[in-house]
Amino acid sequence: MRASEGPLVIKLGGEVVGSPALAVLTGDLAALTRDGARAIVVHGGGAQASRLQERLGIPVRQVAGQRVTDADTLDVMKMVVAGKLNVDLCAALVAAGARPVGLHGASGPALSAVKRPPQVYRSAGPEPVDLGLVGDITGVDRGLLELLGRAGYVPVLACLGAGTDGQVYNINADTVANRVAIELGAAGLFLVSDVPGVLRDVADPASRIPSLTVAEGRALIAGGAVTRGMIPKLEESFAALAEGVRRIHIVGRLSPGDLAREASAPGSIGTVLVP
Repeated sequence: MRASEGPLVIKLGGEVVGSPALAVLTGDLAALTRDGARAIVVHGGGAQASRLQERLGIPVRQVAGQRVTDADTLDVMKMVVAGKLNVDLCAALVAAGARPVGLHGASGPALSAVKRPPQVYRSAGPEPVDLGLVGDITGVDRGLLELLGRAGYVPVLACLGAGTDGQVYNINADTVANRVAIELGAAGLFLVSDVPGVLRDVADPASRIPSLTVAEGRALIAGGAVTRGMIPKLEESFAALAEGVRRIHIVGRLSPGDLAREASAPGSIGTVLVP
């Protein structure tokens, strides 16, 4: 990949951080950056946050795959996402030979946000739902991210945003990755989780769909083949494609070299979403 091209935006699900798959991914990322690619890593931490909430006796509530966030839940997200997972991910990248810089939305601020107003979610019924301290992105500090990339660093961005009044908001990591990819003209957006792509049958990894258009993806959602967390992932991806992202890759269970292979041959490893 030429340095003149846009960066790779790599979104990691929290289940990837701390798993054996992380070493494979960080090794691939380090190799790509040594070859001249620029990369930005965006990560969530939903699974780890839920486990800590349960240990602390804080109820976990989700609507349409998104976490309802009160003040206590937001504190958990700060501790888990901007704290432990960001540090662990940066350390893994250092071990692989990359030069990571850990960030959260209030750094810069890298992600400006406002509180999301109540809205209707199809799977939750006809009444508007208030998700609490969940934010919608109003701006990305493109200058900060590009400055770090030009200097050879890998920004590692936790999925929190900040309002002009200093209020911190929880933001879906796929939403963050999509917005960063749009704003920075990404050469590719990779959504990495513990599933190998969009599956026709969630119980059968061999049912991976190599390529999906927006219309085909919507049909899978309407027919019930796609459920739970994959629904907001696809819906956010459809919106990003509509705003100019050329390709979005949903990948998981990677072997060494798979990231580069999927970038050069879309759909060969995961599912590539196209307009």
